Amino acid sequence: MEKVKISEFKLIGLKLNKKTANKAGQSSIDCGNLWQKFETENFIERIPNKLSDEIYAVYFDYEGDYTNPFSYFIGCKVKKDTDIPNDMASLTIFEDDYTKLIAKGKMPDCVAKSWKKIWSSKIERAYKYDFEIYDERSKDWSNAEVEIFISSN
Repeated sequence: MEKVKISEFKLIGLKLNKKTANKAGQSSIDCGNLWQKFETENFIERIPNKLSDEIYAVYFDYEGDYTNPFSYFIGCKVKKDTDIPNDMASLTIFEDDYTKLIAKGKMPDCVAKSWKKIWSSKIERAYKYDFEIYDERSKDWSNAEVEIFISSN
């Protein structure tokens, strides 16, 4: 784990149409469905003014801690003045302090295991914007690496 400060950036992509929660595996279903839509409808190719092909999965708008409802977003970093296509949404991640972790192993299990560790850890979470970054290192599902950033106090 390392502490990092991240500057503000803008994402364009898809937002889950309702809040979800970690109870009874609901977030796995809801977030998985959003990923499926993102991939099958080829949103990564349709996002304008992308700064890279990294995909950000963002957890935000928490109604408390990780046991309560939250919003979820999948998208790519874009230039700040980019217009939002009609069938997409945008999200601005504000400058903040984060705790960075790396999930390693078989996908998607390694990410789920990392979140379970985060939930039981001593990280002082701010519950603002938490996100995962999927890049070239996450493409090999048998041996993936995914960076996870936790907004922290």
